[in-house]
Amino acid sequence: MAVLEINSLTKTYGKGDTSVTALDHVSFSMNKGEFVAIIGASGSGKSTLMNLIGGIDHSTSGSVKIDGNEIYNLIPTLTTAENIMLPRLLDHRKPDPDKLSSILETIGLSERATHLPSELSGGQQQRVSVGRALINDPAFILADEPTGNLDSKASREIIDLLRLANKRSNQTLLVITHDEKIALQADRIITLGDGQILSDEVMKA
Repeated sequence: MAVLEINSLTKTYGKGDTSVTALDHVSFSMNKGEFVAIIGASGSGKSTLMNLIGGIDHSTSGSVKIDGNEIYNLIPTLTTAENIMLPRLLDHRKPDPDKLSSILETIGLSERATHLPSELSGGQQQRVSVGRALINDPAFILADEPTGNLDSKASREIIDLLRLANKRSNQTLLVITHDEKIALQADRIITLGDGQILSDEVMKA
């Protein structure tokens, strides 16, 4: 059974002669444990697709079916540990100190557990976001330009963490990116253009 199913997803802005179709009957699915990268030039529909999958926007037609958990922005008044634990608390689940400790160690922030986001670098904040995405063992992770504002070293660290989750926990990973180096690490690369899928290429067996 597919973890993510996109069926004839369409998004049109405006009406009549002034209407613009940002996404035009896009369909694809992802199975558990797959790593798929979405690429495309500016205006290709990447951001629109991300917003629809993430529930930020509503489609004009078509459907999105996801077996996963919502990913939230960091809360400035919460520490690293509290931010990571937030999904469990919102889901009315008991804190799991062992799981938290393991994730803090995995993302390399054991020594920053009590720090606020303002006391962390951009790369460290991204690592906290990855940690929070992992705390509930979600079936699906959606990452939109996860390394957009980071230097090359921090970018590699974030992608390595996501790959680790993908391989170690068999978690499904969809990354929307303009970075070809990131895309080439995926199992599949889906290329968008003018709101449509131009290609869906399997990179690795």
